[in-house]
Amino acid sequence: MESPLRACAAAGGLYRSRMRLRLWHRLFLAFAALSVLALLAFALWQQRAFHEGFLAYLDQAAVERLQPSLERLAAAYREQGGWGFLRGDPRRFDALLDGRPDAPPEPRPPPFGDGRPPPRGPRPPPDAPHHVALVDADGRPVAGDPRVDANAHVLPIEVDGRTVGYLRVQPLPRISGAQDLAFAQDQARGALLAVLVVLVGAFAAAFLLARWLLAPVRALTDGTHALAAGDFARRVDASRGDELGALAADFNRLAASLEQHREARRRWGADIAHELRTPLSILRGEVQALQDGIREPGERAFASLDAECARLGALVDDLYQLALADAGALEYHFAPTDLGALLHEVAEPQRASCADEGLRLELSIEPVPPLSGDARRLAQLVDNLLANARRYTDAPGTVRLALTQEAGGVLLAIEDSAPGVAPEHLPRLFERLYRVEASRRRADGGAGLGLAICRAIVEAHGGGIAAGPSALGGLRVEVRLPLAAGAWA
Repeated sequence: MESPLRACAAAGGLYRSRMRLRLWHRLFLAFAALSVLALLAFALWQQRAFHEGFLAYLDQAAVERLQPSLERLAAAYREQGGWGFLRGDPRRFDALLDGRPDAPPEPRPPPFGDGRPPPRGPRPPPDAPHHVALVDADGRPVAGDPRVDANAHVLPIEVDGRTVGYLRVQPLPRISGAQDLAFAQDQARGALLAVLVVLVGAFAAAFLLARWLLAPVRALTDGTHALAAGDFARRVDASRGDELGALAADFNRLAASLEQHREARRRWGADIAHELRTPLSILRGEVQALQDGIREPGERAFASLDAECARLGALVDDLYQLALADAGALEYHFAPTDLGALLHEVAEPQRASCADEGLRLELSIEPVPPLSGDARRLAQLVDNLLANARRYTDAPGTVRLALTQEAGGVLLAIEDSAPGVAPEHLPRLFERLYRVEASRRRADGGAGLGLAICRAIVEAHGGGIAAGPSALGGLRVEVRLPLAAGAWA
């Protein structure tokens, strides 16, 4: 029986897998969080800038309002001949600041026993939004608020071109007036409302943007699931011009390649079954005819059986060679090889076979430097190409073998006379079991594996092979091999 601890762990893992956020959820949350942080930072900066700017505006407005007070203080100084009339008389100082008619001097209380009045310092005007102080030309306090510090705005008072004092205005540390506070609160409420509206819009935009950005990803996910299920015909929209569009195009190419490989495997199996069935059917028929006494055992019957066995053996050997090439197990022994001499060795014995077929074999072999190759496999390559040309060329005809040197390598060309191959069939000639039955004879042809083996040999030597029309009216096969070991450039 399963332990409770293991059951809880399994349930927790299932819950976590179900609660795992999808990619578009994460994108949405990332966009939303970014929008919230950006708006909060903007709101804080805006409020700070507003308070600082508004306080600066109020300070500037207070300084401008005090300009007439400077003229009244200068006139009073000129009239009184100094600042002594304001010392100890804050009401008169307030009257000069506000522009009210001169207030009568404040009555002095009876003196103490020693004849001195009781000490009393200047008091600030009631409910004044700014703290204002008056100092003389030497900076000594005359009247006003004693809390004004050295950071205050300084307004000079001039009489007849001479500075006789300064009016100091303390900057506002905070908004304190009822109207100012109401205005600041209205601005804060408006900013908060704007932030909320923008946040709602940002959330909606983040949701739509996340869904839109990940739509191709969802399509690729569905397509990948379809490929995993064997639906190689599935394609996705690759019309986007960004990286996701390139990924979708790669997906489509992958799906097309898988579909082609599946069709090739199907054709491969069907063709192999057909190629094996034909000689086996002939062998079975020959053997049954001999068993039933329809045919007498004789040289002709045994020759027919031997021919079919040879055909079946050649097909099996070709299949084995291709299997080894696909697995990379086909043995090669590379050594410096004189390709010109090798071509003479392989081609000369085939002159008689070509003559028997009514064909003329022409050789045009130029001296070329030795190349690194497997002489046995290269001989097999040339023999297969000559046999293919001899098999599919009508008599009387011509088969031509030429060897020339090119930059960095050699060019081996084998071409024949009519019949030719239609252009649409040329790219597929080197596919295994592919034959052009409309224009090339099949009755005496092979199984369509010879050219596939040729391609495997050429690629193992770092070269390339291609087919095209021949000037003689038939097919031209070109093989390019590098002089040194490595890929053909």
